[in-house]
Amino acid sequence: MAIIIDADVIIRGEKGTFGLRPWVAAHPLEEFALAAVTVAELWHGVERAKSSHRSKREAYLRSIVESMPVMPYTEQTAYEHARIWAFLDSSGQMIGPYDLIVAATALERDCQLATFNLRHFSRVPGLKVIEPK
Repeated sequence: MAIIIDADVIIRGEKGTFGLRPWVAAHPLEEFALAAVTVAELWHGVERAKSSHRSKREAYLRSIVESMPVMPYTEQTAYEHARIWAFLDSSGQMIGPYDLIVAATALERDCQLATFNLRHFSRVPGLKVIEPK
């Protein structure tokens, strides 16, 4: 079972408020991955970065993306996405649209999700959420 890393973990790693690389290295038996939508979220940050910071952010993102597999959005992901979306919407506990896709990606593949956003992701039934430490 892989651990899918949420964008907030990677962003904190870039900002230096979380030791992403040491945390990953401390779990040598684990496989880590990214959801495709997380890559889009992170590239969006690169595209919006001021030119003085852009090259550093782009290099960081490239190093992360090249070091782990990216899980695609598949037809099965779409099914999980719709199921979670309907449940959370009808229960009045909706989370962000990208978070829905990240959760669906993890559920589809029976993966854990590493995130600092426990408040949102804990609303998704069956999702195995871990907070990196």
